[in-house]
Amino acid sequence: MAEYFDVDHARAIATLDARFTARTEWPTWLLVVAIYGGWLAVLLLVRAERLPLAAATPPLILLGAWHMSLQHELLHGHPTRSAIVNRLLGYPPLTIWYPYTLYRDTHLDHHRDEDLTVPGVDPETNYVSREQWARLPRWRRALTVARTTFAGRLVVGPPTSVAAMLAGAFDAFRRGDFRYLRMWITHAACVAALLAWLQWAIGVPWWYYLLVVTWPALSIAMIRSLFEHRAARHPKARIVINEAGFAMRLLYLNNNYHLVHHDLPKLPWYDLPHAYRMRRDAYAEKCGGFVIRGGYRELLARHAWTPTDTPVHPFDQGTTSLSMGSGAKVAAVDGYLQIST
Repeated sequence: MAEYFDVDHARAIATLDARFTARTEWPTWLLVVAIYGGWLAVLLLVRAERLPLAAATPPLILLGAWHMSLQHELLHGHPTRSAIVNRLLGYPPLTIWYPYTLYRDTHLDHHRDEDLTVPGVDPETNYVSREQWARLPRWRRALTVARTTFAGRLVVGPPTSVAAMLAGAFDAFRRGDFRYLRMWITHAACVAALLAWLQWAIGVPWWYYLLVVTWPALSIAMIRSLFEHRAARHPKARIVINEAGFAMRLLYLNNNYHLVHHDLPKLPWYDLPHAYRMRRDAYAEKCGGFVIRGGYRELLARHAWTPTDTPVHPFDQGTTSLSMGSGAKVAAVDGYLQIST
């Protein structure tokens, strides 16, 4: 469901959707070609011994992180209206660890704003409940706190996230829930084929790609979600606006304008800055001032070693209504505008 400030805002967003760029989605198609083409080109240069593996590693890491941003765009319905085509575009496991289908399903669950940050409900929360915290051993508590710092996110973020994902999968199997079994088998087969191709056709050791390429790529991707949400009574005050610089905006496909994305989840990545500039002050008010003006550089300066927040969720589950200021609240459901005052 799309959410607008008023009818004029809804009409302005509709003009973005009507442009040639949005109708053809050429920026996203260009992105698909750039990421997969760039990744393959770098590896072919390594195979031809025209680029040392050490020199190829940084671009492979960045392309891997960029690929994860592309997967996020694909699961939100771009560049085609076909979920099957978008799934095929995002399915190749360039960064190995996360199956596209699992990411799609859990991320769409995350878009229930009323449940954001709530432990046990929001699949992407950085918080634990008081009960969970009380049961954690000391070393698990230390890791949980470390994940809320910039440095800790880079170092322990990937292993703890992958471990939690695998633990969740095994727990589901133990409970007799095999809904994702076929997905895991398919994903494992794709990963095995990719690593074998890298080892035998390209000359990149499989372990090198796993540890030196995909692990740092996951670290970089996880920086975006370091302080993307906070615990707050109002659902919209839980969602950040991060005014990042051009390079990070491109890497994360403008998902740093995260409140805009949550309000307009079907809006393509290249239109998020336009939508933000239309109502910059209104969005800052709507998120309760949860705006990081200095971008990810400010996050690094403030939270390199200092936690962004307590790891224990401070509130019981529940929300209150959020005032959106003067004027009507406009939402779009199944293509129809619903207006309330």
